[in-house]
Amino acid sequence: MVKGIVLHSVVPVRKEPSECSEQETQLLFAETVDVLEEQPRWLRISNNADGEEGWVDAKMVTKMSEAEATQVARQNRDARVAVPMAYAVSENNGQTIPLSAGTILPDYANGSFSLLGVRFRIDPGMVAPKPLAMNVDNLMKTVRFFLNIPYLWGGKNAMGLDCSGFTQTILGLFGHKLLRNASQQVRQGIAVNDPAHVQAGDLAFFDHNDGKISHVGILIDRERIIHCSGRVKVEKLDEKGIYSIEQGGTYTHHLVCIRRL
Repeated sequence: MVKGIVLHSVVPVRKEPSECSEQETQLLFAETVDVLEEQPRWLRISNNADGEEGWVDAKMVTKMSEAEATQVARQNRDARVAVPMAYAVSENNGQTIPLSAGTILPDYANGSFSLLGVRFRIDPGMVAPKPLAMNVDNLMKTVRFFLNIPYLWGGKNAMGLDCSGFTQTILGLFGHKLLRNASQQVRQGIAVNDPAHVQAGDLAFFDHNDGKISHVGILIDRERIIHCSGRVKVEKLDEKGIYSIEQGGTYTHHLVCIRRL
């Protein structure tokens, strides 16, 4: 199996091998992929982090030798960018690379990390060097930087997120590996059947009264949820669903279940 790695800040992953095709998700710097199929300009890939498949422009993914793939696979990959946007500087040529929240920093230590023999410097204040402990204080300190980031279908970077891209990014900072879509994430973790037992970081899943999971958000407590719908925002939640004051005091999403990772 041919292995590849992303050396760009963000790479769109499309449904079909065409620039006009729908963006289904994105790849971030240092994410690795399996190359499933090749065309002259396009690669069909599977993201090693969450198994999502799709088409990427071939020049946006760097193929790795077997030795390089083994080296990357052995690297410590706990550290992640913890703010919407940070900048890494290559010690080889001084090139600056913007890195979005959730980006993995291989072999990070004391403000630097290494990838394929190149060392990069980064402000350590922008990094979570190990998974954060899940509690209300840490959750609120983290998500406040993400408020008002706009909704973007298939997005998982600081310039645009979809609902499950948001939950995947934030929960990743707390050490949880989520699948990509809400309909997949709802199969992870354990059910929280009693609303009185809700904890910060639990995931709430919603439909539009049709039984199909179409939305997900992160619970702050029993009465508040942070989610990406139009933009990242905090709204009220009860046993019926999300109660939106900004949309005229209506329920915008029907609550289906709550799950804990």
